[in-house]
Amino acid sequence: MRARRDGREGPTGMRHAGESVRRSRPPLLVLLATACVAVVAVLVVAGGALAPYDPARQDLLLGAAGPGGGHWLGTDALGRDVLSQVLAGARSAVVGPLVAAVGALLIGVPLGLAAGYLGGWTDALTNRFAELVYVLPVMLLVVVVVGTVGNGYWLAVAVVTLVSLPAQIRLCRGTTLVQARLPYVEAARTLGLPAARIMVRHILPNILPTVVTTFLLDFVGALIGLSGLSYLGLGVPPGTPDWGELLRQGQSLLTVNPYLSLAPGVMIIVSAVGVTLVGDWLYERGTAR
Repeated sequence: MRARRDGREGPTGMRHAGESVRRSRPPLLVLLATACVAVVAVLVVAGGALAPYDPARQDLLLGAAGPGGGHWLGTDALGRDVLSQVLAGARSAVVGPLVAAVGALLIGVPLGLAAGYLGGWTDALTNRFAELVYVLPVMLLVVVVVGTVGNGYWLAVAVVTLVSLPAQIRLCRGTTLVQARLPYVEAARTLGLPAARIMVRHILPNILPTVVTTFLLDFVGALIGLSGLSYLGLGVPPGTPDWGELLRQGQSLLTVNPYLSLAPGVMIIVSAVGVTLVGDWLYERGTAR
């Protein structure tokens, strides 16, 4: 009887293990998104070295032209190689949004943890701050500040960091409120552990899926926002290789060389969609545990 029961349970256990392994494997779409994100990361680090030409090298005699003559994506109005500018422009297009997302993470997570766990006046002040920033018109605020002070890319990054804070604060606070009511937190309080240790060592690891997903979404929002500012001429200085700046330059050359707009536009879309898909999968896998 026992042998038959063990015999039945063995294959079943193996099937459950196989299903668990299959569920942990990322879908093909997520694998493709991860590959795209990895390619963009390589371009951020070594895009300038991979460029076939100096992105700033001009050939006024050549001017704007379509693909040909060694220029795979053609040239812009000053005869600069478009492919080289797209590869080199990954750094300015991605580093700024990454800094904004990291800044929102480093400021928003501690504030959200403290508001959700400590409550009282800490929660009230943090909520009022988040609500105040949340109701501000994001792009209008950035355009007004940067347009008034002057073209300053890092000033724009600072403003985008500020307007990214409410999402990280509110989501972190909400998940902390849920965790603070669970038995393991009550046990930690009973043992007399300091509040800072409970928040960092016990609650934070359990809300990481939300924190990481919000960080990635902040990055995507900052990428689109800062690229839009560069398109409006309020981001990077003119002539700097940047995807948003290339979109602006290509607007007047669509009939001559559409790749000047298509290439950076595709890179922005691929980066945003890839990061979003990876973030969604990480969140689903983290919350399913």
